[in-house]
Amino acid sequence: MRYYIADQHFYHDNLNDRMDRRGFESGEAMNEYMICQWNSRVRPKDEVVILGDFCISPKGEDANAILSRLNGRKYLVVGNHDKYLNSKDFDPKHFQWITPYREMKDNKRKVILSHYPIMCYNGQYRRDSEGNPRTWMLYGHVHNTFDEYLINDFQKQTRQYQRQVYRSEEMVNIPCQMINCFCMFSDYVPLTLDEWIEVDQQRRKKLDLFDK
Repeated sequence: MRYYIADQHFYHDNLNDRMDRRGFESGEAMNEYMICQWNSRVRPKDEVVILGDFCISPKGEDANAILSRLNGRKYLVVGNHDKYLNSKDFDPKHFQWITPYREMKDNKRKVILSHYPIMCYNGQYRRDSEGNPRTWMLYGHVHNTFDEYLINDFQKQTRQYQRQVYRSEEMVNIPCQMINCFCMFSDYVPLTLDEWIEVDQQRRKKLDLFDK
């Protein structure tokens, strides 16, 4: 099974009362809860793609300590806060690969993986034989900030436009399937692509109701 998650920010104590306002009594309590939530879902042979900003500490030994306690085979799409990667004490063998960008297949669908949201992503217009989107853009970085509201508006506007189908006269609405895999949206549990699709759809419906 493959899962995705973004922006855990292990050791980032300030997020408990600033920006995210996660509400844990301490950074240590936050770390322990996130480890517990991860291991409640992920089994040793599962795969987890982390979409950046895994650990705020620049110390390699801090990242090693957390990674050694997390189940599964781990993959990292690098975020702007993953400074521990530059530490001589960090063991890169904790990850199967480390990259700033990746394109993969997930159950016959394409996933575009980046820490930063990509508005015009590769394969955005592609659909299957039944007209369903074939490509999903998974991102992190923006947490639940105002930038996420801007991305939500961008998606709504993009889907209102139509584009001619290749080698056809048919006009169809443009797919725009961007999912913010921010860890707080899943209560810090890594989710499958299908689970993220459901979580994302329900969350954005609430945003639309709020806007009205």
